[in-house]
Amino acid sequence: MAWILLLVAGLFEIGWAIGLKYTDGFTRPLPSLLTGLSMVASVVLLGMALRTLPVGTAYAVWTGIGTVGTALLGIALFGEPATAARLACIGLIVAGILGLKLLA
Repeated sequence: MAWILLLVAGLFEIGWAIGLKYTDGFTRPLPSLLTGLSMVASVVLLGMALRTLPVGTAYAVWTGIGTVGTALLGIALFGEPATAARLACIGLIVAGILGLKLLA
């Protein structure tokens, strides 16, 4: 159950990171509210997952999910570059996340 909570926390991490782009410097009320709620949900769910998961592993996986998801959505939504080197680095992050999950 803790891993599911951590996965959902990571998805909210992606949500608030992408949401920041839509807040326009927190001048747009609805995107700002949704981004803030995503921030709170992400941290609360991380805290719940930490009841049973090691902090180093959980934090690394949480930020890794957020990093990979945000980078991929940056490519898909905002036309950020999808170079081979960038995609390879994203792949290395995924490999690290999987390694931490398998060794936890």
